[in-house]
Amino acid sequence: MKKTIWVINGPNINMLGIREPNIYGYRTYKNLIKEIKKHAKEKNVKVKCFQSNYEGELVSIIQKAYFKKIDGIVINPAAYTHYSVAILDALKATNIDTIEVHISDVNNREDFRKISFVRSYVKECITGPNCYIEAIDKLL
Repeated sequence: MKKTIWVINGPNINMLGIREPNIYGYRTYKNLIKEIKKHAKEKNVKVKCFQSNYEGELVSIIQKAYFKKIDGIVINPAAYTHYSVAILDALKATNIDTIEVHISDVNNREDFRKISFVRSYVKECITGPNCYIEAIDKLL
């Protein structure tokens, strides 16, 4: 049976290519999703991508993953990484294998970006421009 992985993105990820390209690069969100879907097809895995600027909506998506019996989650909580207990609690409630990703190297940026609430739950945190592809491969 084909595995299913959900890729969940938090606030401002939809602004890739526009927002601080010196940090996040010029790849657009649309192109990122195309790359993820292409890789998933090559790996014979189902992938569904979500993005929201709203914390509650992200929590609802994570909870829905439980009821849909999703095999894995790749999550970039974006700004919510640094303070969302709600997203952490939602991930803990689902008990789904999860990998946290960030396009930028958060450990070499401002001090507040080094704090991650979800990191206490996830299997691993991967950073860099290929983090989504690497995370999918790790979950497989």
